[in-house]
Amino acid sequence: MRPHRRYPAMEKLKVYLFSIFLVFVVFAQSLFFKILSVVSPTLTKTILLKLGERSTMTQNPNFRYEDWGPTFYQLAFPKAVLAFLRKSLRDEAFVGHPAPDTAVLTLEREKTSVCSFMRDGWSFKNNIDIKTHRSLQDRLAAARRLLQEGPLCPVVVDDMSDVTASRYGALPERLYVLRSGKIIYKGKMGPWGYNPGEVRDVLQKL
Repeated sequence: MRPHRRYPAMEKLKVYLFSIFLVFVVFAQSLFFKILSVVSPTLTKTILLKLGERSTMTQNPNFRYEDWGPTFYQLAFPKAVLAFLRKSLRDEAFVGHPAPDTAVLTLEREKTSVCSFMRDGWSFKNNIDIKTHRSLQDRLAAARRLLQEGPLCPVVVDDMSDVTASRYGALPERLYVLRSGKIIYKGKMGPWGYNPGEVRDVLQKL
């Protein structure tokens, strides 16, 4: 694993400021949709579907709006965001700078790292039922379940300290493009900022 490199202080400051801002936004958004769902359920659905289009959520044939839409104005959502934000404060992944070479594990439990691998509470309804991981065995079992869906890329898992998710600021998901050990694309935080189309555009230009 390569030695840890110093990350830009200004970028780190942005992480803290954005996290504080996001806490207010998420709680305000949840409260807004909760009130709006009582006043006008139809308008609530229209707005959430529009947001779902941006993150490709509406393109999943296994999900109906009823499976995911109402979850965004339930208390479990902001609570989950707070839990992820605490870990995301360790975000050290910045575009144009070296990618954090954190430890990950293959499904055979072999230790590797993000860069060397490149070279070689809240949930939707009607979803695959995967509980919060309490052990590495739980995490590996979830990854093997993912393999049954035939992903078009290799799969590794974070260790139980969540060091990779923390250093890359995933909430609860985030897309990156890394090249030659450097970050050339950093997506916005999920779920609304999850945009596979942006990744496709970056890869097509390589």
